[in-house]
Amino acid sequence: MLFLLQLTQVADSIARHTKQEAGELLKQAASGEGIDKVSQLTQQFIEWGISAGGRILAALIVFIVGRFIVSMLNKLVARLLDRRKVDVSIKTFIRSLVNILLMILLIVAVVSKLGVETTSFAALLASAGVAIGMALSGNLQNFAGGLIILLFKPYKVGDWIESQNVSGTVREIQIFHTILTTADNKVIFIPNGALSSGVVINYNNQLTRRVEWIVSIDYGEDFEKVEAIVREIIAADKRILDDPAPFVALHALAESSVNVIARVWVKSSDYWDVYFTINKRIYQTFNEKGVNFPFPQLTVHQG
Repeated sequence: MLFLLQLTQVADSIARHTKQEAGELLKQAASGEGIDKVSQLTQQFIEWGISAGGRILAALIVFIVGRFIVSMLNKLVARLLDRRKVDVSIKTFIRSLVNILLMILLIVAVVSKLGVETTSFAALLASAGVAIGMALSGNLQNFAGGLIILLFKPYKVGDWIESQNVSGTVREIQIFHTILTTADNKVIFIPNGALSSGVVINYNNQLTRRVEWIVSIDYGEDFEKVEAIVREIIAADKRILDDPAPFVALHALAESSVNVIARVWVKSSDYWDVYFTINKRIYQTFNEKGVNFPFPQLTVHQG
C-alpha cells in the first residue's frame, strides 16, 4: 500500500515537473534554449527509468530466490517434525504457521528492494493495526480456535467427526481451518473458530460404538420366533462384542407394523461394516424363514 502511495507521489511529481518544463520550453524556445531543456529532461527520464528498472529487477531476484529458500525451509521443518515424531495434527498446524511467517518476511524483503523503507512499512502496519484487527477478527478467532483444538484435542487427524451439518475424516488441522474429506471424497474447509466453540461429534474418540436396527414385521408374526432369528444372526457375527450383551426387544406397536429393536456393541472401526452386513442378513433370513415385512394398511368398515 505504501509502495503504491509512493509511486503515485512520484508520478504526480513527474507530471508537475513536466508541466513546468513544458512552460519554460515555450518561453525559452525563442532564445534557442528549448532544445537543451528537452535533452536534459530526456536524460532525467532515462536515469529515472534505469534506477526504477534496477530496483524492480533486484526485487524480482529477491522474490525468486526467496521463494526457493522458503520452500527449502518448509521441507526442513517438515523433516524435523517427522524425525521428532510430532503428532500429525500439530505437524500440519506448525507447517502452515511457519510458511505464513516466512512469506511475510519475504514480502518485507521484496518491498525494501523496491525502495520502500521497512521502517515506514512497519509504521504503516502499526498505524493500521486496529483496522486490520477488525477486518481479520474472524481469522484471529480461527487462529485461537486452532490453538484450542491442538491444546485440548477434541479430535485429531484421521478421526471421523460431525459438525456444522457436515461429517468427514479430518485430513489436516491448519492455522485457520480444519480440512475434512467426506465419504464421497469431497474436501470441506471448516473454520477452527466454529469447531472450537460449536458442537463436534467425534466418532473415533471411543474404542467401541453401539449399532442399532429397528425392523418392522407384520402384526400376525410370532415375536418370539422373530427375536430368536435376530439373536441367531447377531451371534453368527464374530465382530459383535459379548460385553455389553446384545439387546433385542419389542420396540413399538405402530399403525401398520410391530417394530423390533436390536442393539449391539462393536469396535468403532467395524461400525458401518457390521451395520450393513446385519441389514442384509436380516432381510435374507426373514425371507427364508417366512417372516413377512409389513406394508401400510388401511381398514375400511362399510356401514
